[in-house]
Amino acid sequence: MGNRYAELQRYTGETKIDLAFEVDGEGKSTIDTGVPFMNHMLDLFTKHGHFDLTVKADGDVDVDDHHTTEDLGIVLGTALKNALGDKKGIKRYGSFFVPMDDTLAQVVVDLSNRPHFEMRGEFPAQKVGTFDTELVYEFLWKFALEARINLHVIIHYGQNTHHMIEAVFKAMARAIDEATTIDPRVKGVPSTKGML
Repeated sequence: MGNRYAELQRYTGETKIDLAFEVDGEGKSTIDTGVPFMNHMLDLFTKHGHFDLTVKADGDVDVDDHHTTEDLGIVLGTALKNALGDKKGIKRYGSFFVPMDDTLAQVVVDLSNRPHFEMRGEFPAQKVGTFDTELVYEFLWKFALEARINLHVIIHYGQNTHHMIEAVFKAMARAIDEATTIDPRVKGVPSTKGML
């Protein structure tokens, strides 16, 4: 299997991000993004996916959290793609439901090399603390695009916006953990095309 690990830097006029990601980790994280809510979401994503993640981001959060959040999705998605390499032996598909008090969220992924993102569900609040909830969509679709995965997010129901977003990140972590798991029955790449 080898070491499924990637390190990346992305420096733009709006953000500077240094990130290290390990697929087969222990759920350890060191996260400082300048966006407290994203610190929380990435920490629980790491814990529930059994990944290891180190990220340091400096962005123009004096404007708002948009550029930092969007670029975090770009860098984390690229890191996942790079860490997985040729994807030999993986399960490829993952699906997980996570309940969180009033909320039920479902995430389904296909590590297909064909990026697509769908999200069903509405957040009742426009902000969680100072964080604009519309940025969840921005993060997720940029993540899916750069990871080159199919990512389908369904929020079946919920009342508390924080719970809804948290359930999505936890379900995504578990679904990706399942999809990236090495299955000894899989010989080569799990595709009739012979590549992903």
